[in-house]
Amino acid sequence: MPRFDDDDDHEKKSSAPEAAFMGVQKALYNARTVLLFGEIDEASVRLVAAQLLAFGAESAQPIKLFINSPGGHVESGDSLHDLLRFVGAPVKVIGTGWVASAAALIFLGAKPENRYCLPNTRFMLHQPLGGARGKASDLEIEAREIIKMRERINRIIARETGQTFERIVKDTDRNYWLGPEEAKEYGIVTHIVARADEVK
Repeated sequence: MPRFDDDDDHEKKSSAPEAAFMGVQKALYNARTVLLFGEIDEASVRLVAAQLLAFGAESAQPIKLFINSPGGHVESGDSLHDLLRFVGAPVKVIGTGWVASAAALIFLGAKPENRYCLPNTRFMLHQPLGGARGKASDLEIEAREIIKMRERINRIIARETGQTFERIVKDTDRNYWLGPEEAKEYGIVTHIVARADEVK
């Protein structure tokens, strides 16, 4: 037979994951650590930006930003790329899994000495993709904007990696994949680390 306290037991069980999640969030907050996992869009960037700005306002102690992302919206990536240096506190980025497209642009927002990745991280650079629809005149405007965007992003990648603009143009014409050692040689990553205590 059902007991009168079954509902209470169910409520306690259902609240356990929520309590665990809140505990994790508190631990991340205390460690000044931010996670950017999954597609980059306005919602994910709003959350990460809010955390970075809050930590920056709180103190000048370093912030850790873990990135595992296939990329996404270019302008959202631009926003975080700029914010990494805007917040004042040093932001140490740690790549894990994959850091692709707009995520790679965000990664390069950190100063070279603050760029880390784990041993199995993959990086991917490529040109921005267009998806415009509409009248021919609008498509023409969009095409010009994509060309300008591509040049701007390529110049950022060249500046932040030390590669020539001409090489970046060639490499980003198609999906350009790099493993950790290749990314280090290319100038994307400075430190390949396997343990938390290696992030200085």
